[in-house]
Amino acid sequence: KDYEYLKVLHRKVAESEKIVIVGGGFIALEVGDEIRKLGKDITLIVRSRLLRSSFDPEFSKMVEKRLREVGINIVYGQVERLVGDGKVERVKLVDGTEVSTDLVILSTGYRPNAELAVKAGLKVTRYGIWTDEYMRTSHPDIFAVGDCVEHRDFFTGKPYGLMLASTATFEARIAGANLFKLQIVRENRRTIGVYSTNVAGLTLAAAGLTEKAAKKEGFEVIVGYGKGPDKHPAKFPDTSMVTIKLIFSRDRGAILGAQIAGGKSVGEMINIFALAIQKRLTASELYTLQIATHPLLTASPVGYQVVKAAEDALAKLRMGN
Repeated sequence: KDYEYLKVLHRKVAESEKIVIVGGGFIALEVGDEIRKLGKDITLIVRSRLLRSSFDPEFSKMVEKRLREVGINIVYGQVERLVGDGKVERVKLVDGTEVSTDLVILSTGYRPNAELAVKAGLKVTRYGIWTDEYMRTSHPDIFAVGDCVEHRDFFTGKPYGLMLASTATFEARIAGANLFKLQIVRENRRTIGVYSTNVAGLTLAAAGLTEKAAKKEGFEVIVGYGKGPDKHPAKFPDTSMVTIKLIFSRDRGAILGAQIAGGKSVGEMINIFALAIQKRLTASELYTLQIATHPLLTASPVGYQVVKAAEDALAKLRMGN
């Protein structure tokens, strides 16, 4: 996000034909897709699977399939070292595989820049600047929000790092309300990770816990799926198939997470699930969701993916699956 860095990157990309991107997260995929459009030969080197922290394996496979369809190479493995005489020529993996390249872009994670907070004597953890539920730091007259702040998971309360503009603006509204004593809800009741991206024409979005993460935290889960076109009938131009996965707790039926893949409507649809998670809606409540539909704008009222996914989960609950 640094202008001078991006100028150098733009020049290096223009000078290169083969480009390796190390990483399998949102930035790696989005950068790779954009550079691909310039006619470059792109290879992603991924340690385990694509978008693993935000999506379950079936969605990772959808992304991989789409990337391969548009010509992006994907190599699984761990980088051992860069090889070259004066400039990079190959990337060597731990298993001995070598990938030839003219340029390597690293997209393997991030750290919060909390240097100013450290100098100011504020409490800083491995995830960023500590704040209370009102976004106050350890100094009562200093507030902090955004990428440099430690967040607490909505379900577990455990601290973690999250760098999203949408989260930063949510926290800024809380901090601003407290600074100016506005008469609104002024407490941050923990953070829900809500993500969306578009890669090679495939839109993906997620909110809350993945199935894997929910099980790791000790939840017994029920999963529901819904799939269908985003217009009705499906023969309309620019119709996309939408796939939804919903994760519910088995004991209360409350929604824990959602993952969606499809057309551009997915980017807005995920916000419904962020609210559903925040309000701890159940599968039964989503099954009886009152909706507006239109042939040119939405899925069919009898095949609405949100409702179908909730129905699928309820059926599994009844059968004891």
